[in-house]
Amino acid sequence: MTIEQIKATIQNKDALNFANSQSLRSVFFISDGTAITSETLGRSILSQFPNVPFETRVIPYVDTLDRADEAVNQINLAHQRDGVKPLVFDTIVDPVIRERINGADAFNLDIYEGLISKIADEIKVQPAPHTGHAHGDVDSENYKSRIDAVHFALDNDDGARTTHYDAADIILIGVSRSGKTPTCLYLALQFGIRAANYPLTEDDLYENSLPKALKPYRDKLFGLVIDADRLVKIRNERRAGSRYASYQQCQQELRAIQGIYISQGIPNIDVSTMSIEEIATRILQMTGLKRRIG
Repeated sequence: MTIEQIKATIQNKDALNFANSQSLRSVFFISDGTAITSETLGRSILSQFPNVPFETRVIPYVDTLDRADEAVNQINLAHQRDGVKPLVFDTIVDPVIRERINGADAFNLDIYEGLISKIADEIKVQPAPHTGHAHGDVDSENYKSRIDAVHFALDNDDGARTTHYDAADIILIGVSRSGKTPTCLYLALQFGIRAANYPLTEDDLYENSLPKALKPYRDKLFGLVIDADRLVKIRNERRAGSRYASYQQCQQELRAIQGIYISQGIPNIDVSTMSIEEIATRILQMTGLKRRIG
């Protein structure tokens, strides 16, 4: 089953009756490994239905029949509680375990089964299913590159250190709480990109110039912009009622940073309505940075 087919199936009113139902819909992401693939693909598809109240659960390492039975029990309990079938996204390779999961009282969306069979038909080679193949590169250069990139992001977070910017692939800048840290970590985890970040303070903003530490690396800078209302909401979660979280303060900082982006010719994007995944992908597209890991 292709991703488009999965989307079309979910949209089928007769199958899921989404159109007139606002009841809670349980969703399970299940895998014989970490479940990162099933969760990532599943959440991407579910994002097409923003008005449906989903409750998601991740069940990794379903690599035995006993674990499969435990997962089926959770799925069936959710069905009984909600009164509607849960959605189950799985990436289980073993056909016996997969069949056990498919026996649950749920609407199953097997991500691997349809894709693997289509590929096998096309290339005229039968697969050799083996649990964990998708995550079998833990000793490879990919793994080392990912870990090195994560360490770099953590060591160079929030302007704490600026002496290693020569090794950075990119340096994200923006006002406080505009999403720099999670974006850096996502770039590291998913693409192996060495990303640092530096928050521009009031002093930096009102001088309308780049801090001294950033000036030698202007070609590595990339700016994040966020809507004032969104920024106020985020800052209030951290320091409610403070000057830092006031609308006037947020608006002043955002106007000032836009001036810096324009005067210094720094590429930037508005991240107000973007997910971290979208921000990271757009950054790679705009900068031409290449992923370091496969």
